[in-house]
Amino acid sequence: MSFSKEDIMRIAKEENVRFIRLQFTDLLGTIKNVEIPVSQLEKALDNKMMFDGSSIEGYVRIEESDMYLYPDLSTWVIFPWVTDSRVARLICDVYMPDGTPFAGDPRGILKRCLEEAEEMGYTAMNVGPEPEFFLFKTDERGNPTTELNDQGGYFDLAPMDLGENCRREIVLTLEEMGFEIEASHHEVASGQHEIDFKYADAIKAADQIQTFKLVVKTVARQHGLHATFMPKPLFGMNGSGMHAHQSLFKGKENVFYDESDTLGLSKTARYYMAGILKHARAFAAITNPTVNSYKRLVPGYEAPCYVAWSASNRSPMIRIPASRGLSTRIEVRNPDPAANPYLALAVMLKAGLDGIKRQLDLPAPIDRNIYVMSEEERIEEGIPSLPSDLKEALNEMIRSHVITEALGEHALAHFYELKEIEWDIYRTQVHEWERDQYMTLY
Repeated sequence: MSFSKEDIMRIAKEENVRFIRLQFTDLLGTIKNVEIPVSQLEKALDNKMMFDGSSIEGYVRIEESDMYLYPDLSTWVIFPWVTDSRVARLICDVYMPDGTPFAGDPRGILKRCLEEAEEMGYTAMNVGPEPEFFLFKTDERGNPTTELNDQGGYFDLAPMDLGENCRREIVLTLEEMGFEIEASHHEVASGQHEIDFKYADAIKAADQIQTFKLVVKTVARQHGLHATFMPKPLFGMNGSGMHAHQSLFKGKENVFYDESDTLGLSKTARYYMAGILKHARAFAAITNPTVNSYKRLVPGYEAPCYVAWSASNRSPMIRIPASRGLSTRIEVRNPDPAANPYLALAVMLKAGLDGIKRQLDLPAPIDRNIYVMSEEERIEEGIPSLPSDLKEALNEMIRSHVITEALGEHALAHFYELKEIEWDIYRTQVHEWERDQYMTLY
């Protein structure tokens, strides 16, 4: 929905809203907010709400800390789980005191990439995300344990799927907040779940992913459970992905569709896919941004490890869903839900646009199960692997002109620094596995 300033002021009064959360996202994808009383709402709607950017991960130094939050009025929503002192939310863009957009704001970075697409004649990037999550039991103090809430499997139902009631309440809460839910179900692993919501333009889709995570964690907490979007919480089980269905539009025309093509794919779609495959290793640090992400991207657990595409199987990185016409799209399967959604969509779009600009050749589809192919067969077929760890992904990222340009100097420098620290802490840590293996052996 679209709201005017007057609409929001009126609704806040009618619904007895007492507080408003002005939300934004830091570089690592964590939701931040400044909460204001309703008496300050008009000031916020006039873009006059200031905050200290030096305290936010990946933002600015203390000597340049003053920043402003510009609310996107279309994101106004009242949280349904607070009934006494009602709380509403506005998602904001971050601006500098001189009125220019902050170069390190992830939402702004995605907007810049969308502006490039618009200059090329594309009016919208439509995205249908599929973020998966796990539900764990909590202890008597409310802290998460490693005990899953059920032992169900793919599409199971109660009594095997003990997360069913929690998942239903998540769906109802999301619908109250304006989501159009298409399906919800138990995923492959025990304790793992997926809720699919309708595609939207890229900015709205990224906003919805952030809202989705907040709702899932809030409702799970009310059920005495801990929801996590960690990519691979348990060894020996499937990890959680965030498959990203995407297509480009010109007005009401889906430019990925061509009815004369054997697969229904236009040249534009093929160029776009070629760009995604070309830059996949370089944008992996953004779409798979944690040390843990690369423990999901291993053979045998339905996660893509190899840079390839197919219209008929799920082992490659890109799959072509069967729907055609307005629903023609590509499904990029390597992103995980730890990714900052604004940055993830930005780098995938930038990669695809580069493919279109340069009219890159799309490799032949791989319709065999890549997991059972030998290394020699993969080399013969020209199938690269995604990076095997975060350090390799970071090295690929900084060597790519396309991906570094998508992020911009500020975000690139801060993201790289933060992730180098993460990698170094992990690399120098002594893990339980090492003690189990070596303590008595040596």
